[in-house]
Amino acid sequence: MSLPGFSGGGMGDVSDGAGLAIILIIAFFAVLIGLVAIAFNIFVVAPLEVSVQQYFKQAATEDVNMNYLVYSFTKGNYLAIVKGMFWSGLLNFLWFLLLIIPGIMKSYAYSMTPYILADNPGIGMKRAVDLSNQMTRGHKWKMFVLDLSFIGWFILGTIALGIGVLFVLPYYNSTKAELYLVLRMQALHDGLSSSAELNLTYV
Repeated sequence: MSLPGFSGGGMGDVSDGAGLAIILIIAFFAVLIGLVAIAFNIFVVAPLEVSVQQYFKQAATEDVNMNYLVYSFTKGNYLAIVKGMFWSGLLNFLWFLLLIIPGIMKSYAYSMTPYILADNPGIGMKRAVDLSNQMTRGHKWKMFVLDLSFIGWFILGTIALGIGVLFVLPYYNSTKAELYLVLRMQALHDGLSSSAELNLTYV
């Protein structure tokens, strides 16, 4: 029995409003967490990647120095490296939005960007990406095959509670650093870049 002047939809409206508020709160925090994750990747993870590659690149030339692990975070390097890595990541993301295969190909095309920025953070974000694209031209398939050769090691490392991956990563990063040194030497030989542009005094 309902009271005169009252409808039975009042409680339903309150419940719908509370449900909508909960959905909006969840969506807000989801977006916030996503933005924090993106910012963390741009301002911490990406520069750290350059520092790690700088360490392994220099270690390949027998210049072993743990200070290279904070190379990107030193004055004069940080903002230039952040911009360069952001530009590379943005372009790669846009290619993946287009199609998966072109995105994968461009990920290899831009893969030398961290090493180039490690050589010269001031080279400019567009130039770093363009030079990486030029250096990897004609080598992407070989780079893909090289990565495939590590899949078995990473699978074994994952099976070993993930601990084994910690032993595979240094070997993988060392190999990629050696690859960059080869591509860099070829780029210098072909006139794609110069020792001055890459801050090299020994080439």
